[in-house]
Amino acid sequence: MGKNLQSGERLRPVDLARAHGLSTQAVRNYEEAGILPAAGRTPFGYRAYTPLHADALRAFLALLPGHGHPTATSIMRAVNQGAVGEAFRLIDESHAQLLDDRRTLRAVESALRDLDREPATPPDPGGTFIGPLARQLGVRPATLRTWERAGLVRPRRDPRTGYRVYDGAAVRDARMTHQLRRGGYLLEQIAPLVDQVREAGGIEPLEAALGDWHHRLSARGRAMLTGAAELEAYLRARG
Repeated sequence: MGKNLQSGERLRPVDLARAHGLSTQAVRNYEEAGILPAAGRTPFGYRAYTPLHADALRAFLALLPGHGHPTATSIMRAVNQGAVGEAFRLIDESHAQLLDDRRTLRAVESALRDLDREPATPPDPGGTFIGPLARQLGVRPATLRTWERAGLVRPRRDPRTGYRVYDGAAVRDARMTHQLRRGGYLLEQIAPLVDQVREAGGIEPLEAALGDWHHRLSARGRAMLTGAAELEAYLRARG
């Protein structure tokens, strides 16, 4: 709990809340979470915030779009506890994640370009067995089984024979995995890329979504800059 305030500029919870379109309960929740420093109290026991609390709230709200709620909360909590080095480490990790996401996007774009250049055998409507697919890709059947165990390729099983059957989506995933492996990517690095294709519903929808993906990463990077500026202002205000 903060110290009693007898003088100086005082701000009520509603003053901070109105400035950002928040509820007064949200402001109190932020204080309890350590996002804001502990508020002082008036002689009557009411919370009394200061311009420093307003700076903290602006910094937190600016950090949110670039870093997300959990990381932004941890950054502010670290600063308010005097662990500025920990706050910087969290920011560095967030920037590293953004860089990794950019690399993921480039890898997907590269794989899609390679798939476009590589002539593909039209898929069998009934599916392809492991032997023919392995020969088509120039890999061993054991390699396809390894990719399956890693979750990169999901063949179905023939109900009568139990043999693996690769439908169009499984063949697509196998071709993409093959291209990325040739590019030097590890299986654990390929998994999120294949997931992106699956979530988009295929390569064509994903291609159409790449521009939006670029935009979102750029917006996140710019938001991080805005958050850094507001956090620096808060650090200066803290002295």
